[in-house]
Amino acid sequence: MKRNAAFIFSDQFLEYHFHENHPFNQKRIQLTKELLEQSNALTSEDLLLPRKASDKEIALFHDEDYIEAVKRASFNQLTDDEKREFGLGTEDTPIFDGMHEASALLVGGSLTAVDEVINERVNHSLNIGGGLHHGFKRKASGFCIYNDAAIAIRYIRKNYNLRVLYVDTDAHHGDGVQSAFYDDPNVCTFSIHETGRYLFPGTGEVNERGIKQGFGYSFNLPIDAFTQDESFLEVYEGAIRRIAEFFKPDIIITQNGADAHTYDPLTHLCTSMKIYERIPEISHELAHEYCNGKWIALGGGGYDIWRVVPRAWAQIWNVMKMGTISTGPLPRTWIEKWKKESPVNIPNHWHDTNEEAFPYIPRKPEINDKNSKLLNQLLKYTFKPQKK
Repeated sequence: MKRNAAFIFSDQFLEYHFHENHPFNQKRIQLTKELLEQSNALTSEDLLLPRKASDKEIALFHDEDYIEAVKRASFNQLTDDEKREFGLGTEDTPIFDGMHEASALLVGGSLTAVDEVINERVNHSLNIGGGLHHGFKRKASGFCIYNDAAIAIRYIRKNYNLRVLYVDTDAHHGDGVQSAFYDDPNVCTFSIHETGRYLFPGTGEVNERGIKQGFGYSFNLPIDAFTQDESFLEVYEGAIRRIAEFFKPDIIITQNGADAHTYDPLTHLCTSMKIYERIPEISHELAHEYCNGKWIALGGGGYDIWRVVPRAWAQIWNVMKMGTISTGPLPRTWIEKWKKESPVNIPNHWHDTNEEAFPYIPRKPEINDKNSKLLNQLLKYTFKPQKK
């Protein structure tokens, strides 16, 4: 009998590690997995080991000379000029030993997730080790070396010829994935993110709509800084349901960055766990409405690894496997284990309960109004009849 979902995991995912002080910390994967296990939501039968992606598979998106540069960087063999050319050795994306092997395994995790769903062994699959959406064809960027989402979509298009809806809810614009399919009418990309006026990478305006045959298949909602739950969910759900109706995908891939939360140290959005409970529910509903359940979820950003990311990512799995979010207290064993290491107080509940942690936003009505107008602008642009 086909299982509901597969959880792609390997301890080697933690080897994608820049240095101790870098904000991108894959310990969040371990925290998420153990939270689910101790909640009795994840068992050994749900776990699936990733395979390592081949060079040929990585080259579905990345240039071969870039792949070779990453391999050489793994052994500290790049010149300064080559580092600059390929975006390696920067403050955001420093070089570390074995970076090619670690990155190829994350890509392989996403390809494993794809095969499990398309070959109908499961309805849904989750690879929280993936979601590295800033990687470009021949350049690393924003903590991302290989763009597993873009590779997975190319893999789907080449091997299965399905129309792919890519949905990105990271607080940072999904620029690398958008660029990969900007002229492709068979891949629809939608990113909701904090406006680039204040945040990396500075792209993702509502008028970035695609080019050539892909015109009209790129969607962006660059919401205002300090946006809170109500406005985020209003514009997100208003957009994604219309986009899915417009595109009618065969399969959905979601990138689930968990950095729009008010606790996140790198962004300026002010949402709570409410959005991370609703986002996977919407993905689940749309997958069953349009794709016979075919839904692959990836990780992404998220830099409060103690209070936010484990709960947010665990809720994706809860929806995938059980069709509903978890509520109530977190497992005491999980809290007791990790509070010794955490520099902040770990929450006691799946929901946010500390209202004092959420700031008063004097401009809230103005922000909400701006976001609503942005949604109307997106809908006006994108649902005009397509020019042939």
